Amino acid sequence: MTLLLIIIIILAFIFDYINGFHDAANSIATIVSTKVLTPFQAVLWAAVFNFVAFFIAKYLIGEFKVANSIANSVFEQFITLKVIFCGLVAAISWNLFTWWLGIPSSSSHTLIGGFIGAAVTAANGNLAVINFTKVLPTVYFIVLAPLIGMLVAFVITLIIVNICRRANPYRAESWFKRLQLVSSAALSLGHGSNDAQKVMGIIAAAMVSAGYIKNLKAMPDWVPLACFTCIALGTMSGGWKIVKTMGTRITKVTPLEGVAAETAGAITLFLTERLGIPASTTHVITGAIMGVGATKRLSAVRWGVTVSLLWAWLLTIPISGILAACTYFLVNMFI
Repeated sequence: MTLLLIIIIILAFIFDYINGFHDAANSIATIVSTKVLTPFQAVLWAAVFNFVAFFIAKYLIGEFKVANSIANSVFEQFITLKVIFCGLVAAISWNLFTWWLGIPSSSSHTLIGGFIGAAVTAANGNLAVINFTKVLPTVYFIVLAPLIGMLVAFVITLIIVNICRRANPYRAESWFKRLQLVSSAALSLGHGSNDAQKVMGIIAAAMVSAGYIKNLKAMPDWVPLACFTCIALGTMSGGWKIVKTMGTRITKVTPLEGVAAETAGAITLFLTERLGIPASTTHVITGAIMGVGATKRLSAVRWGVTVSLLWAWLLTIPISGILAACTYFLVNMFI
């Protein structure tokens, strides 16, 4: 391996780790806010299922569609190690900045924006480097993912409320606290299987560019295993500022609503993973939380907070692209 390829792989694992603690809030926010688990217990719980997702993707599903989508978001002839390096630096920078501010932005879109921004800059602004067949579905799901999560959560909540209308409140809450362990685990599985694959795609693209492997299918087994391990370790580190935003600022969540939101989030993530679309876990669970809040009344959702989040989502790809472009100009002066 060349030195630059080794540096890229290390940076990719660092990004994967940051993705874990940046997006930990997505997996644990509701289960922490409902006090089913303590924050420490919750991140351990989520980390375990982030890692278990590897075995499901590897041995049960048998393919990594999301990784393939990321690796092919830029046409192969335009992918260089320098492009990938600059994209990763930009993605890491934006992720750390939004984490510091407590903004639950999308690590997925950060990575895609950085990768595309560096590639377009390297091609002197030529947009032909972008494989729009792979990229456009991701862009569409910036809007569709939270809407699907919201709709599914809304329907699930209404179904549960009607089924449990005559249930003893104390006994029902006890059962939903137990069920929230299951729904949170499912959400963590979806998070792990979707998000870890994105870093796999970047590493695979780097290895192909360096001539180390011929294609994604030839990627050595240690790459996916290391990616799922890094995201699990990152999840264990938590992301408490974002937990507060996700778990309390959008709407107050009960155990029943936590089950509905997490189940809706898991369903949406499994759907997008099967379609090979690198959807944002952040967008999905935010939409789901809004969906359960809307079943009470529209005013139960703090729409001002969600509008602020929406702006962060819309700006993530272009800002990451600009950061990658600036990074490419700087790196190009020395390498």
